[in-house]
Amino acid sequence: MSTGTREQYERLGAELRDQPPESFGKLEPQQLAALADALERQRESRAAGLNEAAEEALKLVPALARGPVRRILFR
Repeated sequence: MSTGTREQYERLGAELRDQPPESFGKLEPQQLAALADALERQRESRAAGLNEAAEEALKLVPALARGPVRRILFR
């Protein structure tokens, strides 16, 4: 496995938070990078959606209590 492939393989492993299958080591560095980029974008999108949903849920809390509730829930 070349250095570029190894780096992208490790980056993909970091995005997966687990060891990628060995067969992924046969992919080109650009393919591994594309997979890692897609996972990163998906994770960021999901996190943004969760933050938006949490902010919408806070609208159900009385205005005076929102600040303290936000600090308790989102330290």
